Amino acid sequence: MLIEKNATGTTLQLTLDQKDDWIKYVELAADHDFYHTWQYHAMAANGEPVLFVYSEAGNFIAIPLLSRTIEGTIYKDLHCVYGYSGPISNLRFENVADNLKDNFLKAFHIFLHQGKFVSVFSKLHPFFNQNKLLKETDGLHRNGKTIAIDLQQSVEAQYKQYRQSTKESIKRCRRLGYTARESESQADIATFTNLYQSNMNRISAKDFYLFDEDYFTQLIRSTAFDCKLILVYLDNELACGSIIMCTNGIIQGHLIASNASHLKNSPAKFLIDEVSILGRKWGMKYYHLGGGLGFKEDSLLEWKLGFSNLALDYYSWRYIANEPVYNQLVEKSGFDNSDTPDFFPLYRMKP
Repeated sequence: MLIEKNATGTTLQLTLDQKDDWIKYVELAADHDFYHTWQYHAMAANGEPVLFVYSEAGNFIAIPLLSRTIEGTIYKDLHCVYGYSGPISNLRFENVADNLKDNFLKAFHIFLHQGKFVSVFSKLHPFFNQNKLLKETDGLHRNGKTIAIDLQQSVEAQYKQYRQSTKESIKRCRRLGYTARESESQADIATFTNLYQSNMNRISAKDFYLFDEDYFTQLIRSTAFDCKLILVYLDNELACGSIIMCTNGIIQGHLIASNASHLKNSPAKFLIDEVSILGRKWGMKYYHLGGGLGFKEDSLLEWKLGFSNLALDYYSWRYIANEPVYNQLVEKSGFDNSDTPDFFPLYRMKP
């Protein structure tokens, strides 16, 4: 743990070795999700976790990130874990004073300079107003929309928002005898893993998304967050399954997979409807379905809009800390800064 003090406040750079301190700051946050936790960062395999904390006058702002070396250089960059993380604070961001925001950003910039970090990428949380903190940095990027179901409304009001095709698919699954259940058994975790990996191979997903049985077991067995495995069966065959995470009133639809032989019956729609009912019993306020593939307004987003008209603005933070070096890396990668693919940092995009 590195500690630096100046005239206005204190900065901390926590690693996984400072588990108790990491957990403390996350628990003190006015808003946080499981994506911010020490345990979830400890599971990350694509970078070295760091929690940067700036504090002054009893308040703090922190941001968890993963540090990566840039091959063939003395430089590094920062990106986030899979999911919606971004900064946290003991205050809600709409209530954070301007001087605290400014001092955090100044301290963070010093941290970037000293650590030779070229860029920062973080997916922001659609519920937490983190853009209030980052809007002055020139790195705030509007990605589009994500979809959530409001579980505080009545079930009847929720169903009125369902598209007719969504209602028909759910009714068909019930009529055919599909059932949903929660499970923690290792056998079911293994069965879900096989289904998930088969799904990812079917859609030619990148290796990063090919999570294995050990990954799912760690999530489901963790005591650091509330992870649930929900499975949908027809007779004795697994038709669909989802890993969902319940944190501070929000259900995150973390991962989902469907059996190709059942796609014609849309068991995933049935699963989402069942989870929305269970969520009320668990005291949850929202069921966050997420956005389109790569956060585009595509067929996946349209599919999710079949459940709810609650569309949230989604942002990512794409901050260039060292523009000359960034430009050199982009040029070396074979791209040009005039290229405009939706990818950041551009130098890590494969031709």
